[in-house]
Amino acid sequence: MDECVGRKRLNSGSALPVAYLVCNFLPPGGERPALLTHDDVLTLFHEFGHGLHHLLTRVTIEHRGYQRSAWDAVELPSQFLENYAWNPDVLCRISCHIETKASLPAETQARLIATRSFHAGLQMMRQLEFALFDFRLHAEYDPAKAPSHGNAAGSPQGSGGRSGSRVESLPEQLRTHLRRRLCCRYYSYKWAEVLAADAFAAFEENGVFDRKTAHRFLDAILTRAAAAMHWKHHRVSRRRPDVRALLKQHGILATGELAA
Repeated sequence: MDECVGRKRLNSGSALPVAYLVCNFLPPGGERPALLTHDDVLTLFHEFGHGLHHLLTRVTIEHRGYQRSAWDAVELPSQFLENYAWNPDVLCRISCHIETKASLPAETQARLIATRSFHAGLQMMRQLEFALFDFRLHAEYDPAKAPSHGNAAGSPQGSGGRSGSRVESLPEQLRTHLRRRLCCRYYSYKWAEVLAADAFAAFEENGVFDRKTAHRFLDAILTRAAAAMHWKHHRVSRRRPDVRALLKQHGILATGELAA
């Protein structure tokens, strides 16, 4: 997703926001229409979430569209909308057999949803390791120390990217990956996922199509953009952000433990 026109107020009037999505989906072939895999659907929902954030903002100060948001929350609408692609009420509405036109059977839906928790703990640890190393590198880096000292405090390359924590899951892959993505904000990917899961929990409690909850989300998140750094998350979830919603979503926390 990227912006074409940002919302702004001009002397000649107001410019309405325009966004576009560019998705690399398979084209139709022969007599077969273009079909989306579930990963394609997740991508479409994710990028459309960014699109909504850009299109629905009421902020008129020209900058960079949805990226007017505080970086902590820029991935919140996109990751939030991904949750709908895992919801049975949505899956039965958006799926259709190419010949019979029947929705995805409940048993197949259950198997699909179960894949969400496959290796979820490993992926969680991997992202935490990325974030911890990013924190440590930017907090401890000292340009006065020679790179040859061979430690994270002295050089980005020194330790090879070890987080120095109890989280050590994929060290070599981590080192290679982080050398390319040192940005001092890697934590924001997982933090936005926490916020998105917690906000979506409010929809699960009230129904994923609940209009009142949707209007709270619209007002508190989607319309605010630059003001998102001061947004009040409890206006959507009625509580402070809670990591347990994300753990439940990925099968790491049992359903009954969420309210504990």
